[in-house]
Amino acid sequence: MKDLYFDTAHMLGTAVLLLSFALLFQRRISGVINTFALQATMLALAAAWQAFVQDAPHLYVTALVALLFKAVAIPVALHRIVRLLMIHRTVETALSIGLTMVVGVALVTLAILLVLPVTSDSAALTRENLALALSVVLLGLLMMITRRNAVTQVIGFMSLENGLILAAIGVSGMPLVVEMSVAFAVMVAFIIFGIFFFQIRERFDTLDLHYLESFRGERS
Repeated sequence: MKDLYFDTAHMLGTAVLLLSFALLFQRRISGVINTFALQATMLALAAAWQAFVQDAPHLYVTALVALLFKAVAIPVALHRIVRLLMIHRTVETALSIGLTMVVGVALVTLAILLVLPVTSDSAALTRENLALALSVVLLGLLMMITRRNAVTQVIGFMSLENGLILAAIGVSGMPLVVEMSVAFAVMVAFIIFGIFFFQIRERFDTLDLHYLESFRGERS
């Protein structure tokens, strides 16, 4: 049974990491949003599995928060933003996709070289989980740096957050992981509102409601 616990946890963590690479590979905003939703689903499954293995009921709450907010609510909201504001659908990158993937592989190698030596006294599952989590965090940072669109940068931030939660759920006795998940979800909600303001400011060159009403023809 221990082998089953380890293999399943390792598979789910690796799936979250692979989907981080998939985020870097996507060339359309809709594809980025859908891939993030799938990554959040894998994170929810990883949290639920760790809740079962560690007999930690609070991790089920973490899994539910990740599933409802990050895999469903936020992707639906982002799709709506892209559609209503007619945001450019092609992902604009500072680096080419191929070069970005090469840098991503280098960052994963760096994460492994950093984590494994300093966790030599920890259990194998903890060591590998932390290495996977740090890799996801670094790839999220890479996405934020190499993407020029506000929506994709927000998704890069949320992918980074997924890495932090993956690290938290992989270590036994993390009672603050639920509060951390909720806090980050609230922060992401404010960032999404920030996208609205950014796009309105870019389109109308103002956030003053007086001018917006004049544009709509509600004021003479």
